[in-house]
This record gives sequence, structure tokens and C-alpha cells, in this order.
Amino acid sequence: MAPGRWRLHEKTGGGDDLASRRGKSRNAHAGRSASGHMGLDDGCQRTSPARGGVMGLDPFSILRALCLVAVAMYMLGTAYMYVSQRSYQYFPGHQGLAASAVGLSGVQDLKLASSDGETLQAWYAPAAVSRPTILFLHGNGGEIADRGERFAAYQAQGFGVFFLSYRGYGASSGSPSEGGLVRDAFTAYDWLVGHGVRPEQIMVVGESLGGGVAVQLAAQRPVAALALEATFASAVNVASLVYWWLPVRLLMKDQFDSLSFVGKIHAPLLITHGEADEIIPLIEGQKLFAHANEPKQMIVVPDGTHGSIFSAETWINEMKFFDQHVVPHTLSSRRKPGPPE
Repeated sequence: MAPGRWRLHEKTGGGDDLASRRGKSRNAHAGRSASGHMGLDDGCQRTSPARGGVMGLDPFSILRALCLVAVAMYMLGTAYMYVSQRSYQYFPGHQGLAASAVGLSGVQDLKLASSDGETLQAWYAPAAVSRPTILFLHGNGGEIADRGERFAAYQAQGFGVFFLSYRGYGASSGSPSEGGLVRDAFTAYDWLVGHGVRPEQIMVVGESLGGGVAVQLAAQRPVAALALEATFASAVNVASLVYWWLPVRLLMKDQFDSLSFVGKIHAPLLITHGEADEIIPLIEGQKLFAHANEPKQMIVVPDGTHGSIFSAETWINEMKFFDQHVVPHTLSSRRKPGPPE
């Protein structure tokens, strides 16, 4: 019985089976150990920034994607600024008031027709006997209704006074542009000449943006004198300071390159500029003055800002300049020839 039982035990659970089980156990343990290490290595490969980046992305791919997004946003922004640029360049007022509404008297409210079909608002007061006429071209902001005090100051000294609201400003129709504003100045000039004011009696005053218009007018029409206030050598120079992140010189439509026109002007020139002008730096006025012909004069207002120089002191200086350079010539041109000596 004992041998039989032993043989049965050998058959069903003997040493060979135990060795087999022990071998399997060792293999399983080795497998678990190897599997554990392999799993840890795989996990490290998936999350290590040094090898694969966050969430398995290549850092260079992330950088490329960010660069593409930045370029796309820049291009969209540039396209938007190109299409809408004039809304960032011109700031018209739209009150369109009559001269009497701002306290002026003896002033005609005019509606002029430009050569391209726009209707332009203007105020006009004729000159006293033997006095010249000031054609005033206003700056960017507002309209002529904001400048009634200046009109009255000129008028009080006997000057003829003509104030024009460009297209898109005041009660004038249309939308502003460089070509349009210059065309409007020609319209005003031609109206004066057509109503008996001779070119040698017309003095032009350009305020800020209006200086760019005035320079082009005086370069292409004969005038008695020209006064410029806080204006630029080129509008694109000023715009490039504000929109430094854009290729402004390539994109800007209305650049008002006064520097290319001022050398064609031979009328007496007065330039007034503030030393501390925060909108149009003093260097702009100095460039313009350097390229201008004689006779010329420049007044730099100490600590003057862009807005502060549009003052009674500036108007008085201009009227003195006009009296010095224009009135004697105007009187001599009106003097009848006497008998031969």
C-alpha cells in the first residue's frame, strides 16, 4: 500500500511538479519585474519634456504653431488698418453751424460745389479797402465752427477772411482724403479769384493737417504769403511714430509729403511750431523750414505743445508778418500810374 500511495503521489504531486511550479513562479516573478520596469520606462518617455514635450508634443511644433498664429494675427491686423486707415487719420466735427451761431457778424454762409460734385461749407467776410484776404485751412480735429474766435480776430484787423470746411467736415458732404482736401482748397481759392480777390491779395494759413493742404495749394497756385502752424514735413513721418509696428510707409494712402512741395513755393513763409509739440515733433517743422525758399521766418514757441500754439499770440504774429510782407505790395499793385516825370 505504501509504495502504491507513493507512486500515486509521485504521479500527481511529486518533485517534478514542484520544480515545475517553482520554475513557473520564478518566471512569473521575473516577468512581473520586467513588466514593471518596462511600464515605468514607457511612462517616463510619454511625460518627459526633455524627450517629447508636454502631452507628447514636440516643443518646436508648439513654437511653430505659436509663430503661425502670431503672423496670421499681424496680417489680419495690418489688413484691417489698411482698409480702415482714414477713420484713424481724420477726426471731423459735424455741427455744420452758421457763422451767426458762433457769434460772428458780417459773414456770408456759403455752399461751394467742388469739381467732383461735393458740396462744401464755407464762411466769408470781405476785406476792408486795400486789405488782403486770409484763406484759412483748418486742422484735423473739429470744424470751422470750433474756430470762431480766430475768424473774429482776423476780421477785426480788416482782413478779408475765408474759412473752409473740407469734405466730410462740418456741413460739407463726402469723406476726407488727401486728394479731396487739396481739391477743396483749390475750390475755395478759385471762388475767391472768381469773386474779385486777386492772387497777390490771398494769404493762406494752414493749421496742423491744414498745413499739408496749404503747402500743396501754394505750390500750385500763386499766393501772397503762407503761414503754417504746427505742421509736418510729411504726415507719414508722424504716423510711423504712432503705428511703429506697421509698415506705414508702404500702407499709408494719404501721406501729405509737404517736403516735396515746399521748394516750389516762392511766397513769403512763416512757420510757427511748439518746442514741446507731442503730436507733430518740432523736427518736422524744422525740416520744412530748411527746405523752404526765402523769404522765410520760423517762430519756435518755448514749451509750446501742439494745441497751445493755436492762440491769439500766433494769430497776431501772422497778421504782423502779412502786414510786413504783403500789404505794401498789395497797395503798390493797386496804385494807379502817375504822369511821366
